[in-house]
Amino acid sequence: MALDSSTSPIKPDGTQQRTGVEYERLVVDPIGDAPGAKTMGYEEQFAKPEGRRGDLPAFWAAIGAAGVFLVSTWGITFANRPTALGLFFFHPILQSLAMAVFTYAILTLQPTSQAKTKAAGLTRHQLVILALGVPAISLGTFAIVYRKSLHGHAHFTTWHGTIGIVSVAWMVVQIILGGGSVWFGGRLFGGNPRAKLVWKYHRLSGYLLFPLFLLAAHLGGAWSTWSNNNSPYVVRLLAYTISPIVLLAAILVRMRTSKMQFF
Repeated sequence: MALDSSTSPIKPDGTQQRTGVEYERLVVDPIGDAPGAKTMGYEEQFAKPEGRRGDLPAFWAAIGAAGVFLVSTWGITFANRPTALGLFFFHPILQSLAMAVFTYAILTLQPTSQAKTKAAGLTRHQLVILALGVPAISLGTFAIVYRKSLHGHAHFTTWHGTIGIVSVAWMVVQIILGGGSVWFGGRLFGGNPRAKLVWKYHRLSGYLLFPLFLLAAHLGGAWSTWSNNNSPYVVRLLAYTISPIVLLAAILVRMRTSKMQFF
């Protein structure tokens, strides 16, 4: 902003005579001199929206389905002489906990599209999986495998056991793909952009692995001898058939296929 005035013709002595009428010249600066003025409000106005129609209902559907699965499993286990179950007690308890954790880990990372929310979502994703999900499912798997070994029972005699152990082995590969593509700048896979491509495969692998976990849970909860002998049919139907279907559908509704463009 500047002050200026109108002037009269130049006098013989070379000076200008002021008319005494001053006006204020308005200079409009679209950017401004204030710190951060160039970017202030840009993110809020032009950032890509993360949510889309259906995301919120799908989120709560997934939370509800995972909750029904977890609470039902714990209820059935604790209601049937848990102290007499031995090591088997830890199998349904820890596996169902791991499934609930994996559900949250997927939900918290799914809709992110901005740099800040991506970073925060990835941190939560890794924290809950590595600190809770993986230890829980590993201990639950070890408990049932070790129990069978103690009693001389054969392994992998059911589809539930076979698919379950395949899922856990796949999970180890999944962790290597995911961690190797983001830790230390993706150095394990040669750094970016190669590591970013590996991350896409990690994401796709996760969407294939999760239904496999759900299938193992369905077979164990809805069809195993122990579950059939110790829980009502309606509970098994709701917890191990309907809930997994709802959970998978909700996860797929929130999936962003644009994040998995390979070509």
